[in-house]
Amino acid sequence: MKTMIYSVFALMLSASALTACSDDEFSGDPAKDWNGTTTFFASTDAAGFGTYYTPSVGRVGDPMPFYDQKAGDFKVLYLQEFTNNMPYRFHPIWAVSTKDGANYESMGELIPFGANDYQQDAALGTGCAYEKDGTYYIYYTGHNGNCKNREVVMRATSTDFKTWTKDELWALNGPDFGYSSNDFRDPQIFVADDNLYHMVISTYPNGGGDPCFAEFKSSDLKNWEHVGRIRMIWDRMLECPDIFKMGNYWYIVFSESYRASWSRKVKYMVASTYEELKSCLNDGPKWAPDGHEGVLDSRSLYAAKTASNGTDRYIWGWCPFRSGSDIHEKNTNVGAGDGNEPNWSGALVCHKIIQHSDGTLTLGAVPAMAAKYNQTVNATVMESNGYNSGSLSGDGAYVLYNRLGTSNHISFTVKTSNVWDKFGVSFVRGTDSKKYYTIVVNPEDDNHRKLNFEQEGEEGKGFIEAADGYWFERPADNTYNIDIYTDNSVLTLYINDVCAYTQRIYGIQKNCWSINNYGGSITVSDVKVSQQ
Repeated sequence: MKTMIYSVFALMLSASALTACSDDEFSGDPAKDWNGTTTFFASTDAAGFGTYYTPSVGRVGDPMPFYDQKAGDFKVLYLQEFTNNMPYRFHPIWAVSTKDGANYESMGELIPFGANDYQQDAALGTGCAYEKDGTYYIYYTGHNGNCKNREVVMRATSTDFKTWTKDELWALNGPDFGYSSNDFRDPQIFVADDNLYHMVISTYPNGGGDPCFAEFKSSDLKNWEHVGRIRMIWDRMLECPDIFKMGNYWYIVFSESYRASWSRKVKYMVASTYEELKSCLNDGPKWAPDGHEGVLDSRSLYAAKTASNGTDRYIWGWCPFRSGSDIHEKNTNVGAGDGNEPNWSGALVCHKIIQHSDGTLTLGAVPAMAAKYNQTVNATVMESNGYNSGSLSGDGAYVLYNRLGTSNHISFTVKTSNVWDKFGVSFVRGTDSKKYYTIVVNPEDDNHRKLNFEQEGEEGKGFIEAADGYWFERPADNTYNIDIYTDNSVLTLYINDVCAYTQRIYGIQKNCWSINNYGGSITVSDVKVSQQ
């Protein structure tokens, strides 16, 4: 009964997070004209996020998106993370529903964790959802260090996607098929070229060796036959695999958990058939022909998986939170670059997958975002240096704009004068700021760019390691069309449908922002800001 009461209470709190926040625009002296000021303001996140879903209590862990054809919407299952988890029992599977990737409705808890410390699914891990003949299946990881096998694959079923029954008599155990008893997780189901259901599971060979995928197949989603194993990339564990066909190409999307600062990102591989896709790993790695090893976003998007409604395919991952509450004193905005790993769990971020003619993928803004951020506000120049009628010239030139709201859509166009011009956009920047945070479009060579994250200002640390993006080709006409969406401290930035960058920057809301130039000259045009 206590668990039921807690779940209902948490559901009420979670649902409340989906309503628009109507707090006082700025705390302090109500007579002060905040819109006319440019000094730093220590703003904090609202209890719930309106676009990048975050429950009022806890955070979003690994998403498991599924398109429900019967209901005509996406169900995004996720591991519900609480601040104070119990030692063995944690990560129940919760869910939200959405039709467009920009507006969410909480469904609360679907699969609870086990009732005691000795049940196999005392803790739940990543899995997937599928539907056949009116029955919904969730295959998930049962995790418990108290059991003979620390991780096994388990399942639950439902006829309405609301009430779920765990299949207590069924499980896939790694050692039965020559795999690890400690790491046997993240099951993902798809239909292969043979029109059978296939499942891949992230694991290791029993007795040691490099990580691999265990592959199974089924004709009915109930009985599974072991097919064999698929190699991963050397010694790198590929988590949260997602295999799908889009148009004429097959893809595997995965989160590479390798701890090097340049890795631990969401990546993909592409081939013409499923068998060729497997060979990209077995005989590879054979990276996607995009010039950056299939990287899809920054290190601030992880555990991402996709789902399609038959027309569009979207990808959901989580943007990590950062520890601490004070923006400057605890350096929470640079925590991913001080040698530490990003925290686990955060806000739910969705992108639209863009497929190019050669099969390569990039990420773009969800179309419903622009419709949601539909209240145009003034973009007023508050201060500038080296700025003249849209032109920024000289190292250190900038134009500072007025304060942002809680959720913002910023768009502008930059045209550089040559192939080495460098520019950026800064947030949490006041006229008195000794530190502020900048996403820099950095020229890596004549023809390639990369988004770097920097803490600028006289007390800034400069380049923040492990928070940068990936190489992309310089636009032939040196024109960069930039769209930025923010929701409290979560930000997504897009350039020309070829580059996506997710980041967590505390204090974006209610502070000024700027466009900067670093040597040479750039032309800025069509600066627009809209809010919800």
